[in-house]
Amino acid sequence: MRESSGGKLRPTLGLFDAAAVGIGAIIGGGIFVVTGIVAGLAGPALILSIIVAAIVALLTALSFVELTGWLPAEGSVYEFAHRLVSPFGGFLAGWMWVVSNTFAGAAVSLGFAYYLVALFPGAEYRLIAAAVCITFTAVNYVGIRQSAALNNILVSGKVIILMVFVAFGLSHVNSDNFTPFIPSELGILNGAYFIFFAYGGFARIAVAAEEVKDAKRVVPRAILLALAISTVIYVLVGAVAVGLIGAGNLGRSNSPLVEAIGVVGNPLLVYLVSFGGMIATASVLLTSILGVSRMAFAMARNHDLPTVLSKLHAKHNTPYVSILVAGAVMTLLVLCVDLTGVVAVSTLAQLFYYGSANLSALRLKADARLYPGLLPAMGLGTCLLLLGFVSPSALGMGLGCLAVGGVYYFLNKRRTRPRR
Repeated sequence: MRESSGGKLRPTLGLFDAAAVGIGAIIGGGIFVVTGIVAGLAGPALILSIIVAAIVALLTALSFVELTGWLPAEGSVYEFAHRLVSPFGGFLAGWMWVVSNTFAGAAVSLGFAYYLVALFPGAEYRLIAAAVCITFTAVNYVGIRQSAALNNILVSGKVIILMVFVAFGLSHVNSDNFTPFIPSELGILNGAYFIFFAYGGFARIAVAAEEVKDAKRVVPRAILLALAISTVIYVLVGAVAVGLIGAGNLGRSNSPLVEAIGVVGNPLLVYLVSFGGMIATASVLLTSILGVSRMAFAMARNHDLPTVLSKLHAKHNTPYVSILVAGAVMTLLVLCVDLTGVVAVSTLAQLFYYGSANLSALRLKADARLYPGLLPAMGLGTCLLLLGFVSPSALGMGLGCLAVGGVYYFLNKRRTRPRR
């Protein structure tokens, strides 16, 4: 098998494919798994947590729209920060992207396993999560066109199932479950921190911009379209779920939407929503592996990560080494970490690289701007605000990952520095 290192990826994705990658990355672990965590923190006001997180995501999305229009490159925030902030700032942004999306992949794999166990009690959920990681690593290995085609099917399926959930659940909503609506104002922001984990997927297509046709025009449209559709679905589903069983019951469940639809008394709906949870989390895992591998590829192509990660498969034109490494690390994580922990670390890393994107947008020259400089400044400020809700354990793990990345960067630069 002939292979190349540091080559170019072929553009094969259109607007529908690109938007579906974004929707596939957003609607998954957040609505099917993290909803329970957020309900436990914000109570019925989880709807407000969803809206707050959406506003933060929108401000950052506008920065991505500007930056992608300026430079539609594989690697996204890594390339933006590298050129507009500093090479070291770019490396840290890319490194934390890899950390965030690796942990996100582990989280949605566990989510998949929880929903499968809801259908088949007694199954070993960690082994199921590991198996699904390995399966979708193989799908990514054979090509982005194949991955996108499967993702389109998964996205269509889960959106239809969520609309069924809303349609059948509405008639069984109990208004008493919304009282008191705001048990804690602080809980709303704390909940927004966790639900922001889900919105992180909106920019995943920007990382694969080199593989999108007419990326300068299509990627920004896909980002905003994915964010808008996903927010509407999140609010509808969140409101109905609270109305069905109350925030307290949602907060105690690993498969909250299955728990909620059980009130309707239709076993077929329980099976359908469980299946929806599996395909939703599966599609996020599919795009997580895609995102991590493309970021690692871009960084390796610039010699910021081992160059072996930039090898392209001669037949499939995929960064196959990066894909295999990303899948292997996610598989190991699901065997030894818990859901809340991986979500917290993923969100911390996500806020770091989104802060880097907003900072990069602030550094754009006036002739490259689409929006006033106040918007990226607000995006940066809201990212910093949510960082205030990081748990001490997640903060420690996140800073540890950041420190490992920083040490690697300087050791790597010292090793590759030309000798006099």
